[in-house]
Amino acid sequence: MSWQAYVDTNLVGSGKVSKAAILGAAGGVWASSAGFTLSAEEQQAITKAHSNPAATQASGLKIAGMKYFTLQANERSIYLKKAADGVVVVKTKQAILVCVYTAPIQAGETTTVVEGLADYLIGVGY
Repeated sequence: MSWQAYVDTNLVGSGKVSKAAILGAAGGVWASSAGFTLSAEEQQAITKAHSNPAATQASGLKIAGMKYFTLQANERSIYLKKAADGVVVVKTKQAILVCVYTAPIQAGETTTVVEGLADYLIGVGY
């Protein structure tokens, strides 16, 4: 399966993710939803965010031009929020899933989809 197919089918196609991108853990965008663009600075901040969860917790992250505050951050998962919308960022061995949800989608619905795909990718070596 192509990386774009994971974005289109498994993430956005689930109906529980509004926009998504898959980044390489070493940098670069592997796939993304149409119109979902992460600047080079945002990509760099996302790839470094898991290595210093305390700093990510304190400062939040900017995703596609929008500043989100951090609800929770650890070496695997970062949960971000802005009003009724949010972002789930999950790191696997080689990839980082960046998934935005917008109301009426709830955080728990998106988290289940994104964490499930991350578990699968880790299981197959990614």
